[in-house]
Amino acid sequence: MDSNSYLSRVDVVLNRAADWLEGFDPDEVDFSTSDGVVTIEFPDGTKYVLNRQRAAEQVWFAAGAEAWHYNFDPESGEWRDAKDGHELFANIEDRVNKKLKS
Repeated sequence: MDSNSYLSRVDVVLNRAADWLEGFDPDEVDFSTSDGVVTIEFPDGTKYVLNRQRAAEQVWFAAGAEAWHYNFDPESGEWRDAKDGHELFANIEDRVNKKLKS
């Protein structure tokens, strides 16, 4: 994938994540965006980070002590984990919702 395509696809990812996070009460989940990074913060100080990794042409997501690297799958049009193939947004939603229930 060329650099412009990668950046365009990552911008879609980051904007989608930010749009989804807008729906939460800021007292439960707060977030900030900055040059290719979405930082998700919880009241207990825990931070999750979604960011582009331009050199690897991946999207990385870290939730606490766990982290995943996602590659774009042109067949499905989704970002899939490099190890087990799970979809990025399913994991983000799962991790945020589990954190809120803890």
